[in-house]
Amino acid sequence: MGTRATPGQRDDRRGWLRGSPPPRWVRLLPPLLLVGVCVGEIASSEPLDIGFLLGAIPSLAVLSYGPLATALFGVIVVVLLNIPALQLNHPGNADLLTISFIAVLSVFVALVRSRRDAHLVTVRSVAEAAQLAVLPPLPDRVGRVRCTGLYRPAQQETLVGGDFFDVRDGPFGVRALMGDVQGHGLSAVGTVASLLGAFRETVLDQRDLEAAAARLDRRLVVDSSSVDHAELFATALLLEFPPGAATVRMVSCGAPAPLLLRGTRVLELDTEPGSPVGLGFFELSPPKVRTVELEPGDRLFMASDGVSESRDTGGAFYPLPDRLAAFAEEPSDALIDRVWEDLVRFCPSIRDDVSILVLSPRLGTGEEDRGDRGEGADG
Repeated sequence: MGTRATPGQRDDRRGWLRGSPPPRWVRLLPPLLLVGVCVGEIASSEPLDIGFLLGAIPSLAVLSYGPLATALFGVIVVVLLNIPALQLNHPGNADLLTISFIAVLSVFVALVRSRRDAHLVTVRSVAEAAQLAVLPPLPDRVGRVRCTGLYRPAQQETLVGGDFFDVRDGPFGVRALMGDVQGHGLSAVGTVASLLGAFRETVLDQRDLEAAAARLDRRLVVDSSSVDHAELFATALLLEFPPGAATVRMVSCGAPAPLLLRGTRVLELDTEPGSPVGLGFFELSPPKVRTVELEPGDRLFMASDGVSESRDTGGAFYPLPDRLAAFAEEPSDALIDRVWEDLVRFCPSIRDDVSILVLSPRLGTGEEDRGDRGEGADG
């Protein structure tokens, strides 16, 4: 299980014209055109006057080959133009000097492109390492809780957006955090890093869940204090599975309510949402803690507003509880895949970050397999 797609397993949706490596057919174009021109000229009983097509070969090689390979194609083209038997350099049909100039220019362009590509690979590797340090892949199990998550940032070139989640084990039990900061994309990564750092500290030294939420609020208030009109805030949902108890404690800071999967039923767990963290209202109106009794096999399903607020072409919101009921008997990893596929069909244009987190607590001895319906093979 663990995190699906991202972070750590990015679903790369970029086309080859937007930075991905070119497809194989692009690499095959130069040799195929080279062979095609030669075979066509040799097989024809009369000159075809198609030698000018050879001038495109070095230019095509630039798209997917390095400077040495591009130079080799250029040399082959010039040699073929000078073979009388092929009759590829008829006067007025193929200018040898022009094609030679194109070949030399193509080598120069290939050299520049290869060096720039190498630089971009280095920059991308550093950026991915930094982003994965902020939001590492979710482990399959944290303490007595099995975890499955899906993360799809709205900005396709990144691994981390405005959504975030984490699950940690500490002296006060297993705690989970899911949230959504203002904005998305790279501009939100710094805020995500601050909140996750504060959350990981509270797991170790903050006994009360309310105090842990207040720590997140204070973290953002401090971060935005030196910036005029920062408007830095985030919604957050904190969960705690106390050791030895068949309960879950929840604190909502403006986040969507979690859903409880109990057999084939989907129950929305009402929470008293407090103000989002970062606004500094916790002293005036602290969030309320709700405790829910759990039964063997229960799972908690949490999704960001990128799921619940997605709309179809008619403007209707995605009916998450209704759709989730149809997939409730699926194992957690298959469950989030089904929800994602259904969401994409419902709303083809998703412009917000999407995150889903499914937590399956083991309530006691012998409940490990039953605690996550149908997932015994994944352990």
